[in-house]
This record gives sequence, structure tokens and C-alpha cells, in this order.
Amino acid sequence: MIENMLFQDWSGIIRTILVGTLAYAGLVAFLRISGKRTLAKLNAFDLVVTVALGSTLATILLSESVALAEGLTAFALLIGLQYLVAKSSVGSGRIARLVRSEPRLVMHKGEILHDALRRERVTEEELLSVIRNNGSAAPEEIAAVVLESDGSFSVIPKPQDGSAADFASADLPSRG
Repeated sequence: MIENMLFQDWSGIIRTILVGTLAYAGLVAFLRISGKRTLAKLNAFDLVVTVALGSTLATILLSESVALAEGLTAFALLIGLQYLVAKSSVGSGRIARLVRSEPRLVMHKGEILHDALRRERVTEEELLSVIRNNGSAAPEEIAAVVLESDGSFSVIPKPQDGSAADFASADLPSRG
């Protein structure tokens, strides 16, 4: 029983090497054809596609019930659907609103915007951690923190001369 967990037979290893190499080459080819946008992770939908591609590759590698042709078809389908959704969202504001979230201002001029944090389900401690990870010691040193549509945070420090920040909060959704 233990030996089956460690080694079953050479055919499984040879299949993994052969199919894995071909699946990897196929994925690289599809990604080169589809362009940089496929793995851009600009929003949650892009992240889901990236994770799904990785999961599909793992399934092709380890599941003998999935043939290489089926796996490559799955790659093509995921990349094709991502392309269609991205192209549709560029052409239609309605589709864009369905697919991606807007950035949200969660701190402005050192002031934590608690309503925005609550809406985005981010705690004040998490926000302060983001600020510290950015190299700032205190919220007063920050002009703004934006929760981006991909879930990352952009921390905009106050200018060194102490003047007001030169960023356009009008370009962001409401602060509240």
C-alpha cells in the first residue's frame, strides 16, 4: 500500500513527462497568441481565468482520464472566453460594469474612510498593514490609499514638501 503512494509504474511517469511537456508548450503558445491581456490580472475575472488555466494544466498533468486534446481545448476555451469578455467590456460600458469592479478610495489625506472600508470588507488593521508594508509609519504620511479593481492597494504618499497631494480624487469613485 505505501509503495503505491510512492511509485505506481513507469507508464504514469512517462505520461506525465510527455503530456506535461506538450500541455505546457500548448499553453505557452495559446498565451503568446492571445496577448498580454490574458494574464494581466486587471480585475477579479482575469484572476479567475489565470487560476483556471493553472488548475487545467494540473489536471492535464495528473489525471489520466483527461487527454491532451481535451486539455488543450480547455485552454483554448478559457482564453477565448476571456478574450470575448475583455473585448466586450472595452466596447460596452454595461458589460464592463458587470465584469469588473471600480477602484475605491479608502483613505484620503490621512483620514480613513470607514464607510468605504466597510463596503469593501476591509478592516482598519488590514489598511494599516498595507500602509506599513508600503514603508510608511503613519496614516498622516499618506495622501491616499486606493483599493484597486484587482484587489491590490495603491498607497500614494504625501509629497515631501508638505503640500497637498497632486492626485485627482475626481477620477476615483466617491470617497464614502
